[in-house]
Amino acid sequence: MQTYIIKRLLMMIPTLIGITIVTFAVVHLTPGDPAELRIKMGQFGQSAPVTKEMIEQTRKLYGLDKPLHVQYILWIKRLVKLDLGDSFKDSRPVVAKLKDALPITLTLNILSLLIIYLISVPLGILSAIRRKTFSDNLMTVILFALYSLPSFFVALMLITLTAGGDYFDWFPSYGLHSEGIGQYGRLAWLLDFSWHLVLPVICLTYGELAFLSRMGRIGMLDVVRQDYIRTARAKGLSEKVVILKHAFRNSLIPILTLMAGVLPELLGGSVIIENIFSIRGLGKLGFEAILNRDYPVIMGIFTISAVLTLIGLLLSDIMYALVDPRISFEKASE
Repeated sequence: MQTYIIKRLLMMIPTLIGITIVTFAVVHLTPGDPAELRIKMGQFGQSAPVTKEMIEQTRKLYGLDKPLHVQYILWIKRLVKLDLGDSFKDSRPVVAKLKDALPITLTLNILSLLIIYLISVPLGILSAIRRKTFSDNLMTVILFALYSLPSFFVALMLITLTAGGDYFDWFPSYGLHSEGIGQYGRLAWLLDFSWHLVLPVICLTYGELAFLSRMGRIGMLDVVRQDYIRTARAKGLSEKVVILKHAFRNSLIPILTLMAGVLPELLGGSVIIENIFSIRGLGKLGFEAILNRDYPVIMGIFTISAVLTLIGLLLSDIMYALVDPRISFEKASE
């Protein structure tokens, strides 16, 4: 297993380079001149015109006058030193911006991921055990309805219904902290923080939860039809022992296969949710960077997202071996 993990980590390097090349080209070839936008933002409220000479000077200042491949090589050299450059918008180091935003997005997504798996796995098993019953049919209808609802619609409905819109005022509708909460102590701060997370986490959770619970049901139904399950039942084992001891672990394999895709989807979904709830995470930071053509920030966010995706793929493979002892990566790596 250790040899396999080391090889996979080494393979991540060329994969990451390939991702950054494609991303760098796409980002720099999109319409819009960041130099012109930078000048306009700097002259906000002034009547002085933006001249061609000013644009050229700004492009030279940020290295945008160099060929694209030269810009990429310079960016890679900085990346090796963990230096992602400075933001075009406010000249702050990109690393500092990511340090502020990344923990917020990771908190939202890790909480959502834990809730998704803690609820979807039991729901899938329960639905498979009670196949074709009223409760199974009802659960199927509810989960498919949840999966079909777009996250922005659910977020707006939750704000309207429960966050001081037209009905109830139970939850805060923006940010992660109430104003002045820090003066009331750590426990009050933690409770306030948790209360602010409720609506964003719900919006990030329900869709993937519905999808994974259906996949869990399919996986369990496939396993319980296997011969070794029939043999276990023929030995007189209780249904609880058959399901939890013999069928459960193998039914997890399809769900673990999807783990690698769940994390990137959550990161993508957080762009919408963070903007709706005014949360200063990677999603909101990336959205603003795209609007401002802030290339260093965009590349920094894409790089972080690519690394998290590759780590998700590796973790899903490791979980295979933990769930099913028949899977051996050592033999495959020889």
